[in-house]
Amino acid sequence: MTDRRLLLVNGPNLNLLGTRQPEIYGATTLPEIEQAVSTLAAEFGFEVRAVQSNHEGAIVDAVQAARADCAGIIINPAAYSHTSVAIADALSAVELPVVEVHLSNIHRREAFRHHSYVSAVAETVIAGAGPAGYEYAVRYLASRLPK
Repeated sequence: MTDRRLLLVNGPNLNLLGTRQPEIYGATTLPEIEQAVSTLAAEFGFEVRAVQSNHEGAIVDAVQAARADCAGIIINPAAYSHTSVAIADALSAVELPVVEVHLSNIHRREAFRHHSYVSAVAETVIAGAGPAGYEYAVRYLASRLPK
């Protein structure tokens, strides 16, 4: 494991950020978010591995792989927040600090979005802060992980 790498995971449909429902998710694209996360993480001495997938198993594989070479995980599981016990189990199994991020405030949206399986294994949850939520997650992990 390296103590200087973070895994950034984005789930289904987040590859469409910037064009998909900008009134909910904003105009910032996923590559812009990934760049902002990488830039900020570098200021704290971290590198970032970014993964986006629309497939649950690919997300589970990426999380499991992080066990070998990452110090923490930032994840926006998107719709899988509300359905995936498999992703929650993988996050729990790797025993790394996890920050769950949501661009929108899932608690002000449809009732089915109010529950997240991932929240139960995350150290902290950031919801409704837009793209800045990812940067808050980096700052949280940087403060939590060894210098």
